Amino acid sequence: MDPHQRIAAEMSTVAEALLTTLDTSQTAAACLPWPSDDERRTWFFTPTDHGGVSLHELGPAQQRLVMRLLAAVLSHPGYVTTSLIMNQDNLLDQVEGFRVDFDRERGRDPLLFWIRFFGTPGDRQWSWRFGGHHLSINVTVADGRVVSTTPFFMGADPASAPLLGPHLHRPLGGAEDLGRELARSLDPGQAAALLPVPPVDIVGSNRPFLTEGDRPLTIPEVWRGRFEGEIDRLLQRMQDVTEEKLGISEAHVDQLAFSFTPKGVAGRDLTADQREVLLALLRTYVGRIDDTLADEQLTKAEHALDDLHFLWAGSTEPGDPHYYRIQGGDLFVEYDCAQRDGNHVHTVWRDLTTDFGGDPLAEHYTNGSHRHG
Repeated sequence: MDPHQRIAAEMSTVAEALLTTLDTSQTAAACLPWPSDDERRTWFFTPTDHGGVSLHELGPAQQRLVMRLLAAVLSHPGYVTTSLIMNQDNLLDQVEGFRVDFDRERGRDPLLFWIRFFGTPGDRQWSWRFGGHHLSINVTVADGRVVSTTPFFMGADPASAPLLGPHLHRPLGGAEDLGRELARSLDPGQAAALLPVPPVDIVGSNRPFLTEGDRPLTIPEVWRGRFEGEIDRLLQRMQDVTEEKLGISEAHVDQLAFSFTPKGVAGRDLTADQREVLLALLRTYVGRIDDTLADEQLTKAEHALDDLHFLWAGSTEPGDPHYYRIQGGDLFVEYDCAQRDGNHVHTVWRDLTTDFGGDPLAEHYTNGSHRHG
C-alpha cells in the first residue's frame, strides 16, 4: 500500500469512528454530500464560522478523534505547529485585554475550530476540512488515495512572544527566517525581486480560485458574512491603520497583484547556495504533511526549481513588516507579516491545479478570466 492509500485508509477509519459518535444535530452540521462545491471550496483563516461542528460542541473523546484525524495526514512537526496555533488564542486574548467578542461569548476562543466532511469517508470521493482562527486544512481523497492537501493555511498572532528563559515562542519562525535569509542573499543583479512595501495581507486572500490581477481582500471582507456596526468599523480601522503605517499605495499593490506569470527572481538565476535555501524554505510548507507525501512534493519542486520564482517585499530587518511569495508551475506559496507592526503572520501553500482535489471546473476557473472572491 503506497503512502497515499495508507493515509487515506487511516483517515477513513478515524473519520468513521468519529461520525458514529455524533448525534443527529452534530451529524447535520458536520456532514454534507459530495461535492457541495460552493461550501467545499469556502475557506477562512479569520476567527469566523468555518462551517461544520466545532470542538466546543464535541466531548473530550470526540475531540481526540478529531486530533487523530489531523495526526493521520500531518507530519509530526506539522501536528506540533497545528496544536500550538490552536492554543494561541489564549495568548492573543491577553494581548488584546480580554475584550474582543466578534458578537459571540468569547471572540478569541481556542475551541472554535470546526470539522466538516464532504461525502462519506471510504467512498470513491470524499474530503474533509478543519479550520479556525489561523488554520485551514483541506484534504481530498479519490479512489482510495490522498489527491490534495491544499489550500493549507497557517498563521500566528503574535508571530513572536516571550517564553521563560532566552527562547521565543515562534510557531512559524522557520518560514520567516529562511525567507529573510534568501532575501538578504540576493545580489544587485537579483534586486528586482526586492520590493519596498509589503501588502496588508496575503494577495490571494481566501479565494477558492486565483485569477489574473487579484489583490488582497481587506480585513473586513475575509469573514463568513460582513459584520455591521462597531465591529465592522473596528476591522476597517485595522485595515486603514496598517495601510497608513506601511505607506502602501496603489502602485505598490499593483506590483504585488497576482499574475499567472510568476514575479521575482527565477530559480535558474539563483546560486547553488541560494537554491538550497529556497528548497529548505519550501520544506517549511510542504513539510506540514506526512513525511513521505512531503518528500514527493519537495522532489517535484526540485525538478521544477529553475522555474520557481521568489519575490520579497518590505524590510529585511527582523521585526519589520515583510512579505514574500514562491511561485512556479502549479505551486503558489505566500507569507505575510505586516499587521500588528510586523508581529502577525499569515502563510499559505496552494496548488493552482489541485486545490480542493482539482477537477475540470477548478481548471476552468484557474485558467480562465472568471473571478471568484
